[in-house]
Amino acid sequence: MEILVCIKQVPGTSEVEVDEKTGVLKRDGIDSKLNPYDLYAIETALKMKEGKDAKVNVITMGPPQAAEIIQEAFMMGADNGALLTDRKFAGADVLATAYTLSQGVKKMGNIDLIVCGKQTTDGDTAQVGPEMAEFLGIPHVANVRRIIELKDDSVVVEMDMPNTIEIADIKFPCLITVEKGIFQPRLPSFKLKLATKDKEIPFYSMTDFEDQNEKNYGLNGSPTQVLKIFPPEANTDHEMWEGSGEDLADRLLTKLKELKFV
Repeated sequence: MEILVCIKQVPGTSEVEVDEKTGVLKRDGIDSKLNPYDLYAIETALKMKEGKDAKVNVITMGPPQAAEIIQEAFMMGADNGALLTDRKFAGADVLATAYTLSQGVKKMGNIDLIVCGKQTTDGDTAQVGPEMAEFLGIPHVANVRRIIELKDDSVVVEMDMPNTIEIADIKFPCLITVEKGIFQPRLPSFKLKLATKDKEIPFYSMTDFEDQNEKNYGLNGSPTQVLKIFPPEANTDHEMWEGSGEDLADRLLTKLKELKFV
């Protein structure tokens, strides 16, 4: 059984500048980390591997330094990984990102189950996983909070839907996105770090893909048009009031009226 986890390197801080012309984040020179939601996806895959004849692979898209998070996945127990890196991938919106990842999945061979985190902390769209599945033509479910059973040809999951809890039996190959807290992610292993420090990580560019049309990748393949994007202004202004409960209540009401909240 081949399990694939999609992971992403995201900014390690909220202090990130935005390119006003392209509307994309300026990632150069800032600290990065493995997307926190992806830790739950990795742990889910590793749990499903236990007691099975299975391999856990990881895939990510980004600049060459994104290989760091693949190495981190190795330290958690992942078996193999691949990095999709090409300047032509830069500036991709969710649609172009999902398409690029789907091409990478095809490059990696036959995959039974794809596991994604719920979303990323730099985009928060929660759209890439389902869109990948659509490009691959495979069934998918989101908001998975529990793995009930892993069968030979399917996986039974419990989904946390807006108004109901639903159970689905999904045939392989398929894709699931998992909720935060489905499992407690394990810490990276120093022993695995030593054992995998020289493990090869293949890099794939657009020329390695089945589809080599530049119009389907990066900014060229992104239908989303950003009119304006900017980081929120930090507001640290505050007032400290002292007095009795009655006095503070009157003062608070006066302030709310001044601000036209009431």
